Amino acid sequence: MTATSVGALLLCRADPETVRPVAHLLRERMLLVPAGDGWSVLVPEGKPWRRDGHGAGGGVESGGADGGGEPVDRVVGGWATALAVGSTWPVLALWWDGDRSGYTLASGFRRPVGYIWLADGTPAAEDEAMRTSAVRLGLDPVLDVQALEALTRADPDTDADARLRGLLAVLTRAGVALPPGLTPGESADRLRSVAGAHPEAEQIEWGGWRDAVRVELDAVESGSLGPWMVGPRARAVAAAQVATGLPLTLWGARRRSGGWITAGLVLLVQGLLGLAYNRFRGAGGASGGPGR
Repeated sequence: MTATSVGALLLCRADPETVRPVAHLLRERMLLVPAGDGWSVLVPEGKPWRRDGHGAGGGVESGGADGGGEPVDRVVGGWATALAVGSTWPVLALWWDGDRSGYTLASGFRRPVGYIWLADGTPAAEDEAMRTSAVRLGLDPVLDVQALEALTRADPDTDADARLRGLLAVLTRAGVALPPGLTPGESADRLRSVAGAHPEAEQIEWGGWRDAVRVELDAVESGSLGPWMVGPRARAVAAAQVATGLPLTLWGARRRSGGWITAGLVLLVQGLLGLAYNRFRGAGGASGGPGR
């Protein structure tokens, strides 16, 4: 397979206004597009993975912070973790590379879960991961779980990309509505072209830490992040983010993992910003208190 058969989408259970400031901290060029009621999708503009013809897992290289070879699922899994670990909403990374397809679900500080199908649709993961995903996404415990469990059973007529489309069909009942053309199995170039043509597409581009902090402060002032950034509980959360972010960044650096480095930096920036905001912008007088 070639790099044109590799692609990924990041589904976020939050509106674009809420996703925007956190997405800037990924330090990646992406397009942000609405994806239904209370959902957004991030489409990578670059391809921080490329193929050298040696098959899945061995020939995918990442152009991210670690500079080493990483398969597409590890790259987007790191992004999903970085987005979700400092947020109150889950992130579902969908990925495919011609040999396999799957997803990674990140939600707060919980350990990410995911599922993989081989190219012909053969399940290659534990069924429990699908049920855990349903719980974390707040899906119907009966109807939706039954539909998801069907994706874990052998079906010679359903390939890996069709499995991901089946997953998206279940998520439509939770409000997901991807724009036409953003479909599992499409190339990264095609996904970028479709997302760029969307009338509400926004460019996410790294402009340095100063701009990233400014974007997040603007979000706070606009009210999209403000309610949970003021008060005793918010200060405790911010302190926990700093305490977790520093060792996570160092751990990621030792492992040369760009995704985990980014996750640690996101936590550090959000924690420091939260502490500063409480110190200088009304920690003592806000009636909103701790927020949610």
